[in-house]
Amino acid sequence: MLTKDQAGEIFDRIRKLSNADEVEVLFSGGRFALTRFANNSIHQNVAEENSVVSVRTAFGGRTARASTNKFDDDSLRRVVEASEKLAQVQHPDPDLLPMPDALEAAGSSSAGKTGGAPVPTQAIPPRYFERTAGITPEQRAEGVKKIVGVAQRHNLTTAGVFSSAESCEGIFNSRGLSDWHTQTLAEISITMLAADSSGWQKANSPDVANLDPLALAETAAKKAVDSARPHEIPAGKYTVILEPAAVLDIVGFMFWDYSGMAILDQRSFLTGRMGTKFFGDNITIADDVTHPLQTGSPFDGEGMRRQRVGLIENGVVKRVVYARATAERMKRSEYRDKAGPIEATGHGFPLPNEMGEMPLNIVFARPSDPQSVEQMIASTERGVLVTRLWYIREVDPYEKMLTGMTRDGTFLVEDGRVRGGVRNFRFNESLIHMLSNVEAMSEPVRSCGEESFDMVVPAMKVKEFNFTEVTKF
Repeated sequence: MLTKDQAGEIFDRIRKLSNADEVEVLFSGGRFALTRFANNSIHQNVAEENSVVSVRTAFGGRTARASTNKFDDDSLRRVVEASEKLAQVQHPDPDLLPMPDALEAAGSSSAGKTGGAPVPTQAIPPRYFERTAGITPEQRAEGVKKIVGVAQRHNLTTAGVFSSAESCEGIFNSRGLSDWHTQTLAEISITMLAADSSGWQKANSPDVANLDPLALAETAAKKAVDSARPHEIPAGKYTVILEPAAVLDIVGFMFWDYSGMAILDQRSFLTGRMGTKFFGDNITIADDVTHPLQTGSPFDGEGMRRQRVGLIENGVVKRVVYARATAERMKRSEYRDKAGPIEATGHGFPLPNEMGEMPLNIVFARPSDPQSVEQMIASTERGVLVTRLWYIREVDPYEKMLTGMTRDGTFLVEDGRVRGGVRNFRFNESLIHMLSNVEAMSEPVRSCGEESFDMVVPAMKVKEFNFTEVTKF
């Protein structure tokens, strides 16, 4: 895997080869390994290592990018030439800014302001662990062995993955900016299958010590066993208890809208509606790369330091995130008076791009009175417990109406107890309606699913969740 010193030497070679006004080089890569299992046995073990340099050159408002994974002199010369030729035939972009220098990238932004006081940008906690980087195929196989043992003990069939990775990303430019980030990540995903039911669990962490394959397998198996012989209950509006993975996968469809570019392009439900109280008083959400349960780089695609941004406060939409050029465009737009504070927040994607920026480190605030899932169940007269959601699609972007299905553990709750499995549902639900009807939340935890990116989210008890159809399984 590349080191920062090696990347700096490659950047110096690229800079000497270029005739552009400005040069920026993004580095990415690392090692990834995966052990896949199905039918209670390992059937695939793969590993790969790769590093990529992506060269952006700029000439008087024109810019373009080209990439290669070869670092010899001829390959670097070709990638610089490709970037420059592409840049020179572009139409000038009036919104293209000079590349940031180290001082600008470090940021004096007040994007994290709360109540008028700036929240300083903090260093991120350690996200590289030698024990994760050093995971061997034998260690992954040992974890799978424990998972299979649980499946066999419960007469179930299991499938899933156990992966491990170490990665790096960095940015250098001709204005003196250089930044580097390394990270590890281990992940386990488990599905337990029975004749007419299933259970699922997934978790990841930079530190493999935080993952317990045996505990994850036991939970997934219990869901498959307890939801066996599901019976059908009618569609309708129910109190639902959504486990964290279900919360993550549905709310993830909202955060593309928390972007200055999305507002300017009128593809955000927040266009012209900033400062509106959309959600319940108990909903407060921030984007915070420094949170101890989060992962990822402390800088964005232009090298700007990511700021903590309070997106929602007590149900009121307070802020969105901005790349540098988007912030300048917003200051000149018709929406500037209804956009909240406008400044670069360190959330931009690498240039050139059409999407602008997005918050990627979502953290739900701790509720004033957190409840466990068991407490939510105990307080529910009649409702549905949902393990996870899938096949989610947006129906109405402006009202954030989504449709999708439950799976891998859906249960009837009556009189404060789980009464058994039920057939899965299709839902049609507005995120605005859902987050206005949250009756209880757990402590937020790091969670991962299949439909959205990882977040720090709670389990939620939501009233009047709209199930529209019962499935055949």
